[in-house]
Amino acid sequence: VKKKRELSRNVKMATDLGELLVPYMPTIRVPRRGDRVFKSECAFSYDSPESEGGLYVCMNSFLGFGREHVERHYHKTGQSVYMHLKRHVKEVRRVTKLFSNLELNRDFNGVDYEYEDEAKLVIFPDHFEIPLPNIEELPALVTIACDAVLNASSPYKKQEADSWEEEIQVSRHARSLRQQDNRVRIPPSGWKCAKCEMRENLWLNLTDGSVLCGKWFFDGSGGNGHALEHYKETNFPLAVKLDTINPDGADIYSFDEEEAVLDPHISEHLLHFGIDMLQMQRTENGHHTDNHVQPRVSDWEVIQESSLKLKPVYGSGYTGIKNLGNSCYLSTTMQVLFSIPEFQRAYVGNLQRIFDYSPLDPTQDFSTQMAKLGHGLLSGQYSKPPMKSDLIEQVMKEEYKQQQRGISPKMFKALVSKGHPEFSSNRQQDAHEFFLHLINLVERNSSGSETPSDVFRFLVEERVQCCQTQKVRYTQRVDYLMQLPVPLEAASNREELIAYESKRKEAEENMRPPPEPVRARIPFTACLQDFTEPENVPDFWSSALQAKSAGVKTSRFASFPDYMIVQIKKFTFGVDWVPKKLDVSVDVPDFLDLNRLRATGLQAGEAELPDITPPIVIPEDTRAPEIDESSVMQLAEMGFPLEACRKAVYYTGNMGAEMAFNWIIAHMEEPDFAEPLAIPTYMEPDLPGPSFPTSSALDNQPPEESISILTSMGFPRHHTIQALKATNNNLERALDWIFTHPDCEDESEAMSDTADTEPNSNSDVFFYFPRWLIYNDHKICLSERPPKDLGYMYFYRRLSSC
Repeated sequence: VKKKRELSRNVKMATDLGELLVPYMPTIRVPRRGDRVFKSECAFSYDSPESEGGLYVCMNSFLGFGREHVERHYHKTGQSVYMHLKRHVKEVRRVTKLFSNLELNRDFNGVDYEYEDEAKLVIFPDHFEIPLPNIEELPALVTIACDAVLNASSPYKKQEADSWEEEIQVSRHARSLRQQDNRVRIPPSGWKCAKCEMRENLWLNLTDGSVLCGKWFFDGSGGNGHALEHYKETNFPLAVKLDTINPDGADIYSFDEEEAVLDPHISEHLLHFGIDMLQMQRTENGHHTDNHVQPRVSDWEVIQESSLKLKPVYGSGYTGIKNLGNSCYLSTTMQVLFSIPEFQRAYVGNLQRIFDYSPLDPTQDFSTQMAKLGHGLLSGQYSKPPMKSDLIEQVMKEEYKQQQRGISPKMFKALVSKGHPEFSSNRQQDAHEFFLHLINLVERNSSGSETPSDVFRFLVEERVQCCQTQKVRYTQRVDYLMQLPVPLEAASNREELIAYESKRKEAEENMRPPPEPVRARIPFTACLQDFTEPENVPDFWSSALQAKSAGVKTSRFASFPDYMIVQIKKFTFGVDWVPKKLDVSVDVPDFLDLNRLRATGLQAGEAELPDITPPIVIPEDTRAPEIDESSVMQLAEMGFPLEACRKAVYYTGNMGAEMAFNWIIAHMEEPDFAEPLAIPTYMEPDLPGPSFPTSSALDNQPPEESISILTSMGFPRHHTIQALKATNNNLERALDWIFTHPDCEDESEAMSDTADTEPNSNSDVFFYFPRWLIYNDHKICLSERPPKDLGYMYFYRRLSSC
């Protein structure tokens, strides 16, 4: 009788549940391949199944919502059936050990927990609950859908449908490839096609090391097909695209097989030409570094202030970000951005409006995810101090609830890195590159006339001067940060560095352990001075000469931002393609006066370069120049020499007889005016470019004897060093440079006043630091000894009095 009653009750329950779900059956879906199920994170907050209210997963869109946001989704979409997930956490470590952790204010990494998961269907708006599993009571479709949701994998893993691509096969030439012993070494930059002027879409032939341009069908970026022509002449089958080489591989093409291929021996084949791809491993700031060089433990301890007992802070603005795996670049950037009021107002201040007008899939909306992240960091909801009395009571009852330990922005990272080959990976990245990437996303997704990124925006005035005619051109460009070079030759402990380098070489030759490394101490004023110095312009075409010439460029500030970001360029490339981090300490000041770097515009006595477009360069000089003969004849009929007319038409880009006539009037006094036209092929050797440091970057210092000769004439040492650097250590040219740049002497002396310890009331522009905090993933503490000299990016705020 009892069994019959239970069976009858179960049949009635099944009938009731079936009838209850009938109106909603068309809205309940089974996740298909490619569907993403968000069962661990709310689309609008960082609520999860472990949160007090649990997480609601829509059984149609499979989006997750916390208790505060599920009603919004229901009213916007009309979807009524949600799976409610709740995880109960129970700490199982011994009580005495837990007390020890509490007293030391440590997090609970390594503590053992028991998890008890609870799931049920909830039907809105009446909040009718159906406990799961109810396999016998529920319709088959609902049971299958619930099971699929509960067993779905993480939505942040690449789905098969999203990551499908044609399988690339190993080339049949990879194993047997014979490389020529021709001592070719490929530099890490500055490449150019060996047969034309192409500097993009370049391919390195893995047999002889030739660098040649591709054709459009390789990757759609254009070229003259010289790589393919080289294969037809030599039958050397494999080539690698130069700008794709990274520690994980490279893009390789087989001309013989006419398709992209794999080369299991690519690291060996590249090493033959001096490219050590296995050593190209990202550092925390995103650049590559040598695998064998490990950071000193003492440095890490200094950065972490591990020798000090730091005071933790909680609440609004003090919420940590969990490490998602090599995600420090993202965490540090977002923590700083959301400490700026303009970003707070744009996203957190407009939170409700952004959420109310979000699209049906808020996980793919940039503004929604920025607002969610900002609220998570600033609300204090995920940064609560531990209540010791409550914890002790909970431990005694074995009901300990794990404290919130920061937020995990997986949804945000997946969105902002979507489609980006580097940020979508789990490799370490550069904070500077990510900052610029994010600023681009902010501007693209801003609907109003003003965007929060405007606080970083400023104008740079670039002054380019033709060294032969002394004529100048002023242009402006937008920038978002100030990149300061690190002049190692200006190290205040130069003698100590030279002694260390000597000991290091001696130890290396004698196979002894290396000496304790010595860090270069660079004055911040030297970095600023190097920033202001003229730099050579490669492949400069002078519109005054209408030919290639030597040109120099200087940069100044045409405007200043509300927040100035200063990046210390601590990375350089070695000849082996391995980017190296400079071990330097820079005495970055708390206050900056950049007024002396204001742009001035065209000065009295300066002559502007003519506004003439450079001629179109013909890649191969075997072709005849295209010249408008009708314009030539119009000019010749005026009585001008025929060759002069041809030059005039050519150098004005076939823009018509009137433009060519103006060129003739301007050049008719020149001695070669009537000489035959010599078409520039631009195949002459490149102008000297920046050298790459080998064993020591101190080799960049000009010869001491050259410095002595110039200083003996009465010129300041710093001015002579500038002159020699700008003229490639040519004494005669350096002397001319000193006479044509008398203002550099005064400017170099003024740089010492640019970094102040306190603001000067007579200055116009200042920036300063706020108080220092240390953000170590989810742990945030007040900093006692901030390692300001070891930073990579510094954010200064403009004083309100400016």
